Order: sequence, then structure tokens, then C-alpha cells
Amino acid sequence: MNAPQSRAASSFAGVAYAEALARARELVPALRARAATAESARVLPAETFADLHASGLLRTLQPRRWGGMEFDYVAYVDFPMELARGCASTAWNFANLQIHHWMLALYDERAQAEVWEADPDALIASGIAFPQGQGRRAEGGFVVSGKWNFSSCSNIADWNMLAVTVKEGDKAVDHRMCLLHKSQYQVIDDWKVMGMRATGSMTVVAKDVFVPEHKALCMYDTRGGGAFPGARTNANPAYQVSANALLGHGIGACAVGNAQAALELSIDAVKERSTSYTAAKMRDFQAVQLRIGAAASKVDAARLVLRDDALEGQALATRRAVADTLTKLRFKRNLAYAVNLCTEAVDILHAMAGANGIYEAYPLERPRRALQLQRRRAGVRVGARCARRGSQEPDAIARPRSRDQASRC
Repeated sequence: MNAPQSRAASSFAGVAYAEALARARELVPALRARAATAESARVLPAETFADLHASGLLRTLQPRRWGGMEFDYVAYVDFPMELARGCASTAWNFANLQIHHWMLALYDERAQAEVWEADPDALIASGIAFPQGQGRRAEGGFVVSGKWNFSSCSNIADWNMLAVTVKEGDKAVDHRMCLLHKSQYQVIDDWKVMGMRATGSMTVVAKDVFVPEHKALCMYDTRGGGAFPGARTNANPAYQVSANALLGHGIGACAVGNAQAALELSIDAVKERSTSYTAAKMRDFQAVQLRIGAAASKVDAARLVLRDDALEGQALATRRAVADTLTKLRFKRNLAYAVNLCTEAVDILHAMAGANGIYEAYPLERPRRALQLQRRRAGVRVGARCARRGSQEPDAIARPRSRDQASRC
């Protein structure tokens, strides 16, 4: 099946990496100005989505044949990181929507066409906890039900990729990411939380929905290499990166960008601020300079760790190699470590605020709350999962139990 040629006006296939990154950078001041409004409304402003669509940034990992930029996998780190300097919720949603374009490229061409022929800018959410979805085989596909929480962007998305454990009796025999249209599931507005309130990470419920085989991606085919159905038309090594080992790195990048924003805001405050009782310039205090330096070094280290993992994943795929168990564990360890570094950096910076830090209007208040959520959802959770699994394959899903079961993927 060939991609349609009638969408040339909406194609971003010719945009260079540096140009796209500059577009992201240019959005930061506007995103920062809208952050409070987004949090209060619990949804990203329409102007923000208009900017993301007009710039083509949401399509940085979409295949060129569908009008996307088809950048290397490191884009999943660089772009969320940049946008998070402006608004943590925007960056979080962006990272999810960006990587779901990448994931759709792994699906059968028929699934890609159903979504992207109708709307190449389509927004796709996900529910990634396999135990929360149940499925059984039916003729031509699967019948699925479930209740998935933390489904970011589910309040604004057109589609949702929902994780399903397929069983025969009580035995798990397959794990699929099932692509459902928004008309096939219910969104429960339960995202009332301490930070990143505009991500719309609500609960999604589906009951006895039939999903055809071509819209149910077998996750055993996404461990690295070209076994996934979409490889027939999307041969770029960027799509052969080991999925589960690196799918969290864009989310971790949001923490890095958020911490970078806190650093920039702190430096601006220190340049202007004097102590309350002596009127001494804070920027002249050695202790303040040391805190700024310590925080900056942690943010830089976190950035380098995540970028290096993404680059290594792409390099492995380019060599037609698949990451081994220890490499996948290292990627997940690095994600947890990077997010914890960002948490430490922001805590160091917030401590400089003294009594001023208790005010809601203090510039670091929103980034600090956001980072607490990011750490719980992207950092410590991953680290704990790796520790529990020890030397096992650190994928979110079990291997097929036999060759017969593997052949079903």
C-alpha cells in the first residue's frame, strides 16, 4: 500500500534536524507563559497544540513517506527536553504523542493507513500496563477489555494504544498493543493530582472490543531488529531500536528539561536578588555559586546519560544488532539515575529560596511539583523494576513459552 500523495502541503519530510530543534527552542517562552493557565485548566491550551502542529514537531519520528521528519531515535530525547524548559505538561504530552507516531510505524501498513490517511497529524495516546488489559483470540483478531490508568493525552487523543495480555484459559500466551479509536473506549476524568495537571493522564475503559490482527502489534516483535510488520515499508534503523528498553527515555528527558528550566529560573533570580537583612547580592555568595554549579552538573550529567543511550540504541539498530539483557538493564538503570539526578538538582536549587520558597508564586514551585510526578512515573518505578528482575530480560512482557506461541506473533 502506498502512502497518499495528496498531502504534500502538510509534509515536513524536508525539515532538517537543526531547523526543527530551533523551532522547539522558539516555543519555550510562549510555553512558559502559558504553563499556569494550562495547569489551572487541566488541559493544554489550543494555542499550544496549534504551535506544535504548525511547526511539525509532533511528527519528528513519523516516517517520511507519511509526511513526517523521520529523525533518528535521539529526537525522542532532544525535543521533549527542549520543550520541558517551557512547560513540563506540554513536554510530557509531546513525548507521548511523538513516540506513538514512532510506534505506529511498527504496525501493519493497514493500521498506519487507517490513521494517517485520514489525518497525518492524528494524536495517539497509550495505556502501557499489560496486566490492566485482557484479551482473547477471535477470528481475525482479538476481543479486548480493560481499565488502564495514567493514559496521558487520553482526553484529547483520537486513538489509543492499549496494552493487552492475551490468555488461553489462565495462561498468558501473547502480549499486544491494541490500537483503538476513541469511539471504542471511555475516558474517566480522574486526573486530579499535585503536578503536571495538564497532561490529561486519565483512566481509559474498554469492554469486549474487537481489534483486528493488523491493529494489534505483537510486542515480541519490538525487542529490536526488523521482525515487526511495519518493517516492510519503514526500514529506517530508527524503527529497529529495542522498544521497551528505551521507551522511557523521552519521559526522562522531560525531567531533564524541567530541571534545566529550574536552573535557568534560579540563575535569573540570583542575579537580581539581595538578602533581606543585609542587602548583599546573592550572586556574590560562594555558597550560592556552589549550589548553582552542583545543580548544573547534575542536569548536564542526566542529559548526557539519556542522549548517549538513545544514540547507542540507534547505533545497535544500524548494525542490525539487538541489545542484550545487560545492555537493556543498563538503559533502564540510566533512566532511573538521570531522573533522580534531576530531582536532586531541583532540590538543591529550591533550598536556596529560603522562606520565599513556600509561596505558590515562587518560580520553582511548579517545576518542583512536576518533577516529583516525573520521578514517580519515570524514574524510581523503572529502577525498582530492574532491581526486582535482576538478571532477567528487563522487558515489560514475558517471553513466549514455546516456539508455537512465538510463531503466533
